[in-house]
Amino acid sequence: MERKPEWLKMKIPSGEAYNRMKTSLGGCTHTICEEAKCPNLGECWEKGTATFLIMGDICTRDCRYCNVKNGVPDKVDIKEPEKIADIVKRLCLKYVVITSVTRDDLKDGGARMFKETIKEVRKVCDAKVEVLTPDFKGDTASIRSVLSAEPDVFGHNIETVERLFPSIRPQADFKRSMIFLKRIKEIDPKQITKSGLMVGLGESKEEIIKTLRTLKMVGVDIVTIGQYLQPRSDLAPVKKYYSPEEFEELRRIGIELGFIHVESGPLVRSSYHAEEAMDEISAD
Repeated sequence: MERKPEWLKMKIPSGEAYNRMKTSLGGCTHTICEEAKCPNLGECWEKGTATFLIMGDICTRDCRYCNVKNGVPDKVDIKEPEKIADIVKRLCLKYVVITSVTRDDLKDGGARMFKETIKEVRKVCDAKVEVLTPDFKGDTASIRSVLSAEPDVFGHNIETVERLFPSIRPQADFKRSMIFLKRIKEIDPKQITKSGLMVGLGESKEEIIKTLRTLKMVGVDIVTIGQYLQPRSDLAPVKKYYSPEEFEELRRIGIELGFIHVESGPLVRSSYHAEEAMDEISAD
C-alpha cells in the first residue's frame, strides 16, 4: 500500500477549548473520539463537540475495521445517563451525539440506555441530540424505545458495501441493517435518519453507488462518506486512498440521489459536522 497522502494529515489536538473538554471528560465517561482514534478529535474538541460512548468501552462484536476493544463487557452503569447529562450541562453543549459499543449481551441491545440518556440530557438543556446505535439485532421494540425519547437524528451506520460484510463485519448483516433503517421511518416517517459509509476497504465505485441507492430507498436522510484508516496492524488493511476529488464526486452523486445532506471527505466520520448538517436542514 502506498504511503498515506498529504490530505490525510491530522491536526494535533491543542488549545484552551480542547484542554477544557479533555479535563471535563477525563475519567467521567468514554468517547468514541478516543476509543476509535478519530482523526478529527482535535478539531471537534476545540469546537466543544464530542461523541459520547455509553455502556462501556468493550464491544461484543469483532469488526475488522474498528479499534474499540471486544470481549465480555462490564455491567451497565444505570447512573451513566445522569453523568452524561451533567457533563453536557457543564460544557454548555448545544449538540450532543450519543453512540455505544454493540451490546448483544443485553436483551434490548442497550436501547433503554439510549432512551434514558436522551431524556436526562433534555432535562438539563435544550441541546439537539443525535444517536448512533447498533442494529439491536433488528428488534423493533428496541427501535420504538429509542424513538419514544424523540432524538433529533437517529443514526445507524452501514459502514461498508454488502459484499464485504462477511470479512469486515462478520457478526453484522447488511440486509438487517437496511431493514433496521427502513423500520425507523415506517414507525415515525418524520424522524431524520442517518447512516455512514467507509471507503478504501476494497469496494468498487459501482458498489458504493449501489449502497447509496439502497440507503436512499430505505429512507435515509443524511449520509457520511469517509476514508477508512487502519487503526491497528492486526485490522483490515487500506486497499485504496480516495482523493478529495473522488470524495467530492461521491458527494455530488449522493445529492443527485436525493439525500438531504451528504458529508463526504477523506477525514469525514459519522458525527463530523453533525451540528452543521442539522443547521443546514433546519434552514431549509
